[in-house]
Amino acid sequence: MKMISKIATASLGLVLVGSSVFAQSLADAKKAIDAEQYQKAKSMLKNLTTTQADKDENFFYLGWVYLKQDYADSAKATFNKGIAVNAKSALNYAGLGAVARLDKDNAGATTNFNQAIALAGKNVKPYQYVGEAYLLPITADGKVSPADANAAIAVLQKGKAVNAKDAELLITLGNAYRSQLKSNEAYQAYSDASTIDPKNPGAKVATGVLWKFANNFEDSEKQFQDALAIDPNYGPAYREWAETDLRWALTDPKQASVKVKQATDEYKKYLSLTDLSVESRMRYADFLIYAGDYKTLQQEATALSQSGGNNPKIYRYLAYSAYENKDYPAGLTAMNTWFQKADAKRIIPRDYLYMGRLQLASGQDSVGINTLRKALTLDTTQADVYGEIAKSLYNQKKYAEAGDAYKTFIAKSHTATLNDYLKEGVSYYNAFKLQYYSTATPKPVADTTLLIKADTAFSYIQHKAAAPLAAVALYQARANDLREPSRNTTNGYAKPYYEQYIQLILAKQPVADADKAYLAEGYAYLGAYYEFKEKDEAKAADNYTKAREADPTNKQAAAYFARKGGAGKSK
Repeated sequence: MKMISKIATASLGLVLVGSSVFAQSLADAKKAIDAEQYQKAKSMLKNLTTTQADKDENFFYLGWVYLKQDYADSAKATFNKGIAVNAKSALNYAGLGAVARLDKDNAGATTNFNQAIALAGKNVKPYQYVGEAYLLPITADGKVSPADANAAIAVLQKGKAVNAKDAELLITLGNAYRSQLKSNEAYQAYSDASTIDPKNPGAKVATGVLWKFANNFEDSEKQFQDALAIDPNYGPAYREWAETDLRWALTDPKQASVKVKQATDEYKKYLSLTDLSVESRMRYADFLIYAGDYKTLQQEATALSQSGGNNPKIYRYLAYSAYENKDYPAGLTAMNTWFQKADAKRIIPRDYLYMGRLQLASGQDSVGINTLRKALTLDTTQADVYGEIAKSLYNQKKYAEAGDAYKTFIAKSHTATLNDYLKEGVSYYNAFKLQYYSTATPKPVADTTLLIKADTAFSYIQHKAAAPLAAVALYQARANDLREPSRNTTNGYAKPYYEQYIQLILAKQPVADADKAYLAEGYAYLGAYYEFKEKDEAKAADNYTKAREADPTNKQAAAYFARKGGAGKSK
């Protein structure tokens, strides 16, 4: 199902949150983080690390903001500053473990997490943030592996034993269960959090997200409304509501137009409640990718690139949207810039996927195919890419490789159709034909296994189709004709397939003009069969006559009548 597009083409028309003097307390900074007002929180925390430079917690939360904004190097440096202030800072060790995990340094992550827990004592927060670190997305699809989720649950349960009344820890525990579709356990954790802290909008939003993934959209909306009743300016409620309405639109086409508009309005509201930072707008860009609104994405990414934002991810959005909008030169330039500027650890399989597509669209076929293959080695779930590779190989007349790619696509994809089997069969057929008719010196020996592969694909189609298909019968005939030991022999391998093709074409009267040349091909084959194999002159003449009637330019029929001195003229 195609993603819904045209989320919003008008400018956001958003107003920056008022720039009143922010309260300079850690509690207010944490509240800003929870509300996803990261620029506001960062400003406050930078001030706190100066005015209260002896408090390691200030450094941890500043580092955590950097981590949420995808600035891992800045986060690591800040966590280390926190440890310099307090060598026993459990929170900052949790932060270093989170950075190590994002860097795929499993040993470093484990060491730092263990140190954080060892130093935690009765402070439940290190348990919570180690749990949150295990839930940070590190794969292209953003899914949490069972092993990471179980590790998060284990440490969060230990934290719960330290303090069973910490609502934020319970919400994180619910998120860990939700990541593994353990809905009952997740709901219980969220419910417990709401009971402990009825004024916590985060627990309501988390419950709403749980219902979203169950496609229980009405109850999901109620949870977001409850969260906003607690705090009308709680931005994450609007963001999750927008993403829920978009999922609703994708699930229920009758609701699509209404829910897409609502999703747009809700996301605008979310942005108006944040600080309109580059990072907030990039989250909007992620939303537009999910929505498939690449026109608006390109506008937004272009605006971001012109606003002085220094986050290289902007080029990723420019590249994706330019490709989808068929602006291939701009897309290739943006993608090359992203690859040059990004930390290698931040390159994801989808980046290689779009790079490969952009290279193919720019005529760089061989390079593009290699890039797509790179994407597949990094993310084997993208089976549909084999179809793109196969199409490009076919266009380059690399037919045997194209056939193999189509075969892999069919084996791995959930979207393969009988038409893909036809493409596979035709690829192998053309590969053999290229060898068979080659004029190269020395002449290659045609690989008959290619014909077997082609015929296997064609036979599968005829077996699975509701009724035999004429086009497939024609290819079966041609493939079996090439099985003859030489061009001058006629054993009749193709005979039943040409007869089937003729029968299928004649069943639909009148015969389409486009089919007449192929019909003549079938009759001419039968004419040759009866002339040279069966030595049945009457049947040979009858079939050649029918071939000439179907297509007066058929060369085999013309040659036959030339040999016979013009005998058997058309009626």
